[in-house]
Amino acid sequence: MPTLRRSLLPIILLQLHTLSGGPAAAKVPALIVFGDSTVDTGNNNYIATVIRSDFAPYGRDLRVGGGSGQPTGRFSNGRLAIDFISEAFGLPPLVPAYLDPNADMSSLATGACFASAGAGYDNATSDLFSVLPLWKELDYFKEYAAKLRSFLGDDKAQETLSEALYIVSMGTNDFLENYYAVPSGRAAQYAAASDYAGYLLGVAEAFARALHALGARKLDLNGLPPMGCLPLERRAATGACTEEYNAVAAGFNAGLRDLVARLDGGLGGGARVVYGDVYGAVADVLADPAAHGFEDIGAGCCGATGRFEMGYMCNAASPLTCADAGKYAFWDAIHPTEHLHRFIADRKMNTTLYEFL
Repeated sequence: MPTLRRSLLPIILLQLHTLSGGPAAAKVPALIVFGDSTVDTGNNNYIATVIRSDFAPYGRDLRVGGGSGQPTGRFSNGRLAIDFISEAFGLPPLVPAYLDPNADMSSLATGACFASAGAGYDNATSDLFSVLPLWKELDYFKEYAAKLRSFLGDDKAQETLSEALYIVSMGTNDFLENYYAVPSGRAAQYAAASDYAGYLLGVAEAFARALHALGARKLDLNGLPPMGCLPLERRAATGACTEEYNAVAAGFNAGLRDLVARLDGGLGGGARVVYGDVYGAVADVLADPAAHGFEDIGAGCCGATGRFEMGYMCNAASPLTCADAGKYAFWDAIHPTEHLHRFIADRKMNTTLYEFL
């Protein structure tokens, strides 16, 4: 668990908030989100792609913020980590997808998600699945900012954009769906995965600087999970994690930590940049699931095997989908359950994001 830089008081207050469901005295008026399926709250429902989850049993346990156990486009059985983080800051418990036609500016003024499942830092990754590339996510944010100024007025909109928390969560697809899956693509261009990681970190830096130029002052750049332990990536014969992938994730994360340190001290304008440690949170659950309230960490809840079912293969007709997803770390072969999303959100709030309270 990362060393805390402040007293335990903010952590205790946050835990009381999380348990009570009460509002936090936050200085964050909105949550702005970019990334992939770890944070997509439904944008892919409105683009022409096969990477979607707007069907049962996805969303079956989502029953807050007006939810009725229906699919929303979130790749989980319920809420995502960003939804819990939004609520922890005293904002609505569900972050709306920007492309959702039912999301008006009154709801988007306190949070907007531009993420697209299947996306990566690398445009070539997003092109594989015809999802929103990172530059398009940024274009939609610029459009949103203009709408926000019309809705709130220039001064209030500028205050919202500068005080908002910006979360960026992506990179797994770049390695698992691009570098390791398309030998004639980036793997042919970059002989070592570490070299490709360097390229991705350059894109991440350019994106963070672009957000800063557009007014962002509070940025949370998320690292990769131990992606070799995702059910889909475990060894078929033994169920063991693919440690090569975990090592690549750890190497990328080390580079991202260094990038965050440089940006945090160098962007100027009062900007704060923090590193979101997803790897550590997930690794702790995998190392001792019972201590954190989990029973199954090797397979997803959805489907007969939980080892390959995801997307359209995780559907209402899937046999043997588990009855209690709360016992599982993963909902399908790639994506966390609501239970694990909440654990990640609580860990992030208690180790880094509390600084913005």
